[in-house]
Amino acid sequence: MRLFGIIYALAGPTLAGILIIAALTMNMVTTNAIIVSAVIGFLVALPIAWFVAKAIRENA
Repeated sequence: MRLFGIIYALAGPTLAGILIIAALTMNMVTTNAIIVSAVIGFLVALPIAWFVAKAIRENA
């Protein structure tokens, strides 16, 4: 569980930032669009962090 937390702490803000920059690039400069992009990034990072942590644990 600790490894998952560390990976999520890195993946969550990274994906949120990527999606926020994508939204801003598409000229979606409303507060709502930025918040939705950040939330989606943090939610998408959950399964990604879980799969990466699982793969590391199994191959270590």
